[in-house]
Amino acid sequence: MEPAPVAANRRLAVVVMGVAGSGKSTIAAGIAEMLSLPFIDGDELHSPLSVAKMNAGIALEDADRWPWLDRIAAQLADKERMPAGLVTTCSALKRSYRDRLRRGAPGVRFVFLHGPSALIESRLAARTGHFMPPTLLASQLQTLEPPGSDEDDVLHSDISQPPAAAITLAASALSKSAT
Repeated sequence: MEPAPVAANRRLAVVVMGVAGSGKSTIAAGIAEMLSLPFIDGDELHSPLSVAKMNAGIALEDADRWPWLDRIAAQLADKERMPAGLVTTCSALKRSYRDRLRRGAPGVRFVFLHGPSALIESRLAARTGHFMPPTLLASQLQTLEPPGSDEDDVLHSDISQPPAAAITLAASALSKSAT
């Protein structure tokens, strides 16, 4: 059974999160399609300076991330442009980052993509044309604060399953939680 689009009188703001190579863009685009919601890749909201730093293999610092997180939250909260909601991507590696998104976009839901680091490394090694080099995975894994059990707005999704299954499961759970 396929999830239905989000009803016109309900709104759903979703962040698909995880480290580089976890499949955020693929899963988020699939969820957006299944729920008939717009999709914005959070990478497109990075500043040119942040993109240049990552291209150079330099990990971003919190000072680089705060404005980016605010831009993502503003998109998620934009009820005028996206009345049904939005699906976007963001690594959201730290609790403080997720909390900032929650403050900027109340009611946001998260889908946390996680899995074996060897699988993520193999995906990054095969990826071409992205500004995030595989060498920064270690810093992302070190920074990652997996969502705690008290973060009840987070769905957990194992990336070892086929993307279609992850998309269907997440979209189904999210369609039931639209507010």
